[in-house]
Amino acid sequence: MSDIIAAIILGIVEGVTEFIPVSSTGHLILASALLKYDPAYWALFNIVIQLGAILAIVVLYWRTFWAVGMGLLRFDPTSVRFVRNLLVAFIPAAVLGVLLHKQIEALLGSPITVAVALIVGGFAILGIERFVREGNVKGVADIPLPKVVGIGLIQCLAMVPGVSRSGATILGALSLGVERRTAAEFSFFLAIPTMLGATVLELVSKRHELAAGNTVGFGLIAIGFVVAFLVALIVVRWFVGLVGRTGFSPFGWYRIGVGAIALFLLLK
Repeated sequence: MSDIIAAIILGIVEGVTEFIPVSSTGHLILASALLKYDPAYWALFNIVIQLGAILAIVVLYWRTFWAVGMGLLRFDPTSVRFVRNLLVAFIPAAVLGVLLHKQIEALLGSPITVAVALIVGGFAILGIERFVREGNVKGVADIPLPKVVGIGLIQCLAMVPGVSRSGATILGALSLGVERRTAAEFSFFLAIPTMLGATVLELVSKRHELAAGNTVGFGLIAIGFVVAFLVALIVVRWFVGLVGRTGFSPFGWYRIGVGAIALFLLLK
């Protein structure tokens, strides 16, 4: 299989999975393992193309970001709280990401860890959907600061590949009394500083491999970036509509099924 085909496949996987609670990083690791890609060679690619999916959020919610930006110029309290909540929720992952970077990189090479985390996370989704009543906190700017801190701490669980950053933040928000749509949108917006930070950290740590040509080049990264962007544009709209109708249980069952299949294939 050519590297271009591989870049397209991984771009599709990223675009489909980044914003739904199934772990995009976990799926990229499993895809690399099951398709016999060299995980070290594709590691930088898998991180950077997530920015393509992030760009889809900027495009889809540009009116929200424009309104917040204009509001900040006027020191509008709602806009200030919106930005404050994103930054506060981002801080725990930023600190731990820097402190535990080497340990996290070691886990990124473990598809078995991903498969187990998918299964455990699937049962967690089903449990929260069954036993936690939907809250009444609506609007990212209206989430109280203590709940924001809690969501930020819960997001740190996603440093284990397969847990899912979006899944951790969405389910954490639901558990803390945030209604479904706001929980999903907060996860979308929080992805922007989180993934920007992860990408910068990865580029810095892989600068020598880039210079030596021991990792995927910028041409393949550009292909994966564009594919992830286009696919994520479609998936985010579909996801928001689906959550309003069915909740998150389908993703729990999906995670359990995919994790079990991957575990079987990896261990046989």
